[in-house]
Amino acid sequence: MKALVVDNEKGFASVLANHLKRRKIEADSVYSGAQALEYVRTFQPDVLVLELQLPDMSGLDVFRQIKAIDSTIEVILVTGNGSFDMVIACMQLGAFDYLMKPIDLNQLLDTITGAFENRMLVLKERSQTSL
Repeated sequence: MKALVVDNEKGFASVLANHLKRRKIEADSVYSGAQALEYVRTFQPDVLVLELQLPDMSGLDVFRQIKAIDSTIEVILVTGNGSFDMVIACMQLGAFDYLMKPIDLNQLLDTITGAFENRMLVLKERSQTSL
């Protein structure tokens, strides 16, 4: 499983990525929307943990562009500022889930696992229909 953490709080993002690595999840972190869009092409994560408040673009814009790159990447939204309109828009566009900061780490790990399992089902279904 591969996870990419996108958050403008560098300390939060890197600590979270390191915690995921200790749980045997291949993880990395970036700190802006532009970095996320560039990095997702090479890292190819299964799950994206995406802060909605980024310094260079809105989380909604990042979400849309990530889904255009690979619609099977599962996106978990996180926010401390509770822009519920943006959360609702992302959920309507297919976000897997959203969590409010401060994040309960066990809940996040369960959510990441669920998102990964969902992506694997989607990929399996697609491979079976293409036969």
